Amino acid sequence: MKREPDILPSSLLGTAIEYALKQWDKMAAYLESPYLTPDNNACENAIRPFVLGRKNWLFSQSPEGAESSCGIYTLIETARQNGLVAAHYLTVLFEKAPYASSFEDWEKFLPWNIFTA
Repeated sequence: MKREPDILPSSLLGTAIEYALKQWDKMAAYLESPYLTPDNNACENAIRPFVLGRKNWLFSQSPEGAESSCGIYTLIETARQNGLVAAHYLTVLFEKAPYASSFEDWEKFLPWNIFTA
């Protein structure tokens, strides 16, 4: 039974229903993707150690040092998010990186490609 005529469009419930109907395609796509979650907990948990240590980074000595720290932390967390042991990934990366000479070579070093090449 359709209840639409009983609900005022300007009421809170009417506004919520209108919003939900406008987002229906997005909601359906979300529900069809089992790997998606309704929150960002995995991301927040991954960056928490770095956020807690941010005061230590004031002592990076220079903006370049802070930027380098950012790069290495990004590599570590990206490796972890791809199911890799960060130390193993970095070891392979640092062994192979000196031989990279093209964009394609560098692409092979991405965490989702490195062990398939």
